[in-house]
Amino acid sequence: MIKRCFDILFSLLVLILLLPVIVLISIAIILDDGWPVFYLQERIGKNFRPFKLIKFRTMYKNAEKKGLLTVGSNDNRITTTGYYLRKYKLDELPQFINVLLGEMSIVGPRPEVKKYVDLYNDEQKKILCVKPGITDEASLRYIDESDLLAQSENPEKTYIEKIMPEKLNLNLQYFEKQSLFYDLQIIFRTFVKMFFRQ
Repeated sequence: MIKRCFDILFSLLVLILLLPVIVLISIAIILDDGWPVFYLQERIGKNFRPFKLIKFRTMYKNAEKKGLLTVGSNDNRITTTGYYLRKYKLDELPQFINVLLGEMSIVGPRPEVKKYVDLYNDEQKKILCVKPGITDEASLRYIDESDLLAQSENPEKTYIEKIMPEKLNLNLQYFEKQSLFYDLQIIFRTFVKMFFRQ
């Protein structure tokens, strides 16, 4: 209950304070590649319930037909505006709407697409007992994930066999020790990491 109240208040505060930024980002996306401003992708949430994850659109229209994984910051599917939105994680801002809708929390395991959730073993499926989040320990550890994948000859294989299991292990650790204080630590580290990558 405390976590849900915190999620609502924090999300409202962010959306209100950053409204001018949200408007400017929306205009930049439209000028760069037209409508739509948002990109909706089905992800799997708590108790295996699918929902539409909301992001600012950072790729050219229909880019997802060329693959689900983003490979490197220079992926030719990414728009000019999208490059900067991804660099500073600003494309994630609309997910505070998902939080207000009760589909996500501020902190929790990042929601995955069904294709990859179907590969989880029974132990890994435990993370679906909690709401997915905008940020988590795994997101911080792999903040440059797309660049790591760009170095692989087979990005999807690298993701499935190496990165995804390591991220799931971190998520399982979060599942065991989650608390409001731990969430606040992750939120603080996320803001620092967004602007001070080194």
